[in-house]
Amino acid sequence: MFESLETAPPDPIIGLNEAFKNDTNPNKINLSVGVYQDAEGTTPVLATVAEAEQCVIESQTTKAYLGIDGSPQFGVAVRQLLFGPGHEVIESGRAVTAQTPGGTGALRVAGDFIRRVRPDATLWHSDPTWPNHPKVFAAAGITLKTYPYFDLATNGLALDEMLATLRQIPAGDVVLLHGCCHNPTGIDPDPQQWKQIGDVLAERKLLALVDFAYQGFADGLREDTAGLLELTRPDCELLVCSSFSKNFSIYKERVGALTVVAGSASAAAAVLSHVKICIRTNYSSPPAHGALIVTAILNDDDLRSRWESEVIRMRDRINGVRRRFVELLSARGVDTDFSFIGRQRGMFSFSGLTREQVQTLRERYSIYIVASGRINVAGITEANIDRLCDAIAEVLAGEKVEVRGAK
Repeated sequence: MFESLETAPPDPIIGLNEAFKNDTNPNKINLSVGVYQDAEGTTPVLATVAEAEQCVIESQTTKAYLGIDGSPQFGVAVRQLLFGPGHEVIESGRAVTAQTPGGTGALRVAGDFIRRVRPDATLWHSDPTWPNHPKVFAAAGITLKTYPYFDLATNGLALDEMLATLRQIPAGDVVLLHGCCHNPTGIDPDPQQWKQIGDVLAERKLLALVDFAYQGFADGLREDTAGLLELTRPDCELLVCSSFSKNFSIYKERVGALTVVAGSASAAAAVLSHVKICIRTNYSSPPAHGALIVTAILNDDDLRSRWESEVIRMRDRINGVRRRFVELLSARGVDTDFSFIGRQRGMFSFSGLTREQVQTLRERYSIYIVASGRINVAGITEANIDRLCDAIAEVLAGEKVEVRGAK
């Protein structure tokens, strides 16, 4: 039955990571995979996570299944982190949350839910978007289209083109938006632009699906909810997919959530019943360990305060690396203006490097970058930033110069 199968192509990002692992160059640099790294190039275990995890282990009395939608305490903590304590959607009961295996799990459950209740709906995602977005929703059987997002000429948001397309989308379709730290461009709407986007979605009766994977990595845990809160209007309906991999640095624990806001508490209860069917026929119930850690931190004043400080340090490191990267490229006489990288937010940057330049960087210097030119800024460290800038300067100049670690 399987002898005629051809090997499937590797995931473009995970495949790059595998190639990086197999590269024997001791000076290799990985800017492809989307994980936070500290100044030493390590994805850290946060101190608050380690402390909360110990408490979770010591207090456990059972390994019984969670419910289909996960821990109720986790759901409460997630909604408060998203909307703030006392928000109308929380007090009214018209927001419900299902715990999921990571943010990708939340996206797939959202896709299955949309397919179940709105089988004719088309999902519109930004051009470009995270490469796994279209794959996840296509696997759920959803028709996909794109709306403009990136303005190549200005390395900024193509707002006018985006709004013009949104105004043409049929009522009832779904619009996928990045809550903050747009992946791959690092370009986010400002508050006024979010208002314009929200106005069009409300006018056209479109369902917003917000992928909120990087809360706290742009400007702050509260500040980063500006777009979400602009979309959360009276009687609105929307879906929010949260990931806690980045801001808690617990990638392998796979902690995520799907939060649905409905027009009323009774509608929200009906929504949750359908979401639970989608979960039951997929993975049945979510894993507990990581969500218990997140809940413990968010519900303890001291742990939460210290965790928020850790998030600030991660965000400050990313923004500092952006500034340093731009400065060093300029100091090397690179003609291209890379100042836009300093204005972008989050771990990722649309660098402007071409596929050919990316390939040269990989083949000549063992510098691994996604073919689109997207780089993970958090992968840049004091140990590799000079070599990285030397290599980019050479490739952009198109001439051979001496760079440490070249093959």
